[in-house]
Amino acid sequence: MPTTKKENLYFGMVMCVGMVVVMTFYNIVINDLLDTISLTGILVQLILGFIVALLLELFIVGPVAHKMVFSLPFDKSKGLYVILFTSLFMVVGMVCLMSLFGLGMTYFFDGPGESTLVENYFSIASKNFIFALPLQLVIMGPFIRFVFAKFVKGQAETVH
Repeated sequence: MPTTKKENLYFGMVMCVGMVVVMTFYNIVINDLLDTISLTGILVQLILGFIVALLLELFIVGPVAHKMVFSLPFDKSKGLYVILFTSLFMVVGMVCLMSLFGLGMTYFFDGPGESTLVENYFSIASKNFIFALPLQLVIMGPFIRFVFAKFVKGQAETVH
């Protein structure tokens, strides 16, 4: 896990890249937009998604999630609990906010559809939460923590 602001930035960037890439393609597929969106449109979504996700993670969702985790009454020396609760709060916050981004992208590329804005938001958010939580807990989180420990923390230890 990151211990400095610089490490936190690197960790957040790598996590955002991984989650944004997977979640963008997931949303394109579940909304049946793969044949509708051009390669340029996909790249725009990936770049904008990364920028928005990183800013949200660094300045809003991340700090709030960490405050919530460290205000919970459990032994913080148990790293697994800290990781699980942080991941849960991060996924909830990011899904709520990034689903707004996804809704905007869907409206931009495919139009409003027949449902109301609120119905569309809750549909997108629920589908994103169902996919993002296991993705974060089982695949992306462990993988990024492994990469981070191996390369970023490993480099820091060899420099000292």
